[in-house]
Amino acid sequence: MQLKLKLRKFVRSTVTTGLLVSTLSGASSFYARADNSDLLPDMGTTAAGTLTIDQELQIGDFYVRQLRGSAPLINDPLLNDYINQLGQRLVANAYSVRFPFHFFLINNDELNAFAFFGGNVVLHAALFRYTENESQLASVMAHEISHVTQRHLARAMEDQQRKAPLTWVGALGSILLAIASPQVGMAALTGTLAGTQQNMISFTRSNEEEADRIGLQVLQRSGFDPEAMPDFMQKLADQSRYSSKPPEMLLTHPLPDSRLSDARNRANQMARHIVQSSQDFLFAKVRIFGMYGSEDHPLTDDYIKQLSEGNSREQLAAKYGQALLFYKAKNFNQARNILEPMLNKDPANLWYIDLLTDIDIDQGHAPQAIARLEKVNAAGSKSPVLQLNLANAYVEGNQFAKASQLLYRYTYAHPEDANGWELLTKATAQQGLRAQELAARAESMALIGRLDQAISMLSNASAVSKLGSLDQARYDARIDQLRQLQKRFEQYQKG
Repeated sequence: MQLKLKLRKFVRSTVTTGLLVSTLSGASSFYARADNSDLLPDMGTTAAGTLTIDQELQIGDFYVRQLRGSAPLINDPLLNDYINQLGQRLVANAYSVRFPFHFFLINNDELNAFAFFGGNVVLHAALFRYTENESQLASVMAHEISHVTQRHLARAMEDQQRKAPLTWVGALGSILLAIASPQVGMAALTGTLAGTQQNMISFTRSNEEEADRIGLQVLQRSGFDPEAMPDFMQKLADQSRYSSKPPEMLLTHPLPDSRLSDARNRANQMARHIVQSSQDFLFAKVRIFGMYGSEDHPLTDDYIKQLSEGNSREQLAAKYGQALLFYKAKNFNQARNILEPMLNKDPANLWYIDLLTDIDIDQGHAPQAIARLEKVNAAGSKSPVLQLNLANAYVEGNQFAKASQLLYRYTYAHPEDANGWELLTKATAQQGLRAQELAARAESMALIGRLDQAISMLSNASAVSKLGSLDQARYDARIDQLRQLQKRFEQYQKG
């Protein structure tokens, strides 16, 4: 499903010199019992003196909203579903998990990823171009998960508070501002941490080594190839060696030879288990290239040809990629001719259903899209992909009441999905339901941190609602919640 959501231009997301832990990779192997050395040690330095778990969650919430409002997040239900399922598989095999994890995808050609407070992990789309297999992608994610479980950012802040005359709120604001506005954030960070950067770099190297070690253990338990971690590191090192410009990932996180050799030695001690990339990984990689690739890195006929000469999963990905190219070129019938036989063989395949639904709608056949989705019980499904596709088809087919009914349930279950609120805004507007439209638009504003605008819209929704009605009471209660959120967020805005 392709929703035409506006994305702001995003400056390259170079994170900080050390405190904002970026990624370099971890990796995994077969399901095997490993030691418990990724449990956080109880040594009195677990960041509790600086930040509580609740504080980290609040800070993470604040900066996720800033990220949504300033970065070109890819709000693609299929891709979001894939990276979150992969991420949750890894989280399930990690120890010391204190947060619910959320994984985000940014449309950025620079190779990078980073983790920050509250279990939030951000991946650049370029990772799909650089990773040769799913184990390598999983290695990056496991490394980031390990930064979070070990609370490296909070522990770094605690350490810095003892060494330099900083207030943790001021340091925090400078560090995390780099997420939403990298150029401004880096300038603020440089000023705040003047004279202390060497300490920060050294501390970060320690963090990176720990995240490598724990990432390997997490990934081994998750069923991926442990050699993927050092393989990916080697690839980055080679690229840096033979290029005038090293990968952005290495600008934020140095890769000394000792770190690479340590990762290789640890992986060699684990039983090698070759893991085929999943079909979903291959589809996701092709979709990234086909739907979000830049002019410099598009989905090419050569890559499709390469896939078509591979194993059965790669051959399916090649056909899906060819259909995507036809779709992007508006050759809808050619795309349909490829996809329909594939869907007949695999009627529940979300990747096929999603693209065929887009083709139906773009050809003006919304009823056909609705019939296709109702056939697989999209409304009763737990799949966000199917539910959003059906809601979008209802909107495009002028069945606005049905769309609203589905979207009220969807946004209740998935309140942080901008796609749901965007569709609900359209559906209610078409029905002339002004209060509901304003309320849905307010939630979209709240998701990107524009709480003043959200409160204003909800106030208008309350004003046009029947006096004393349940709707009015609900809008007023939501206004109170957002005002409380504003008050909690004040300290981070000041920082």
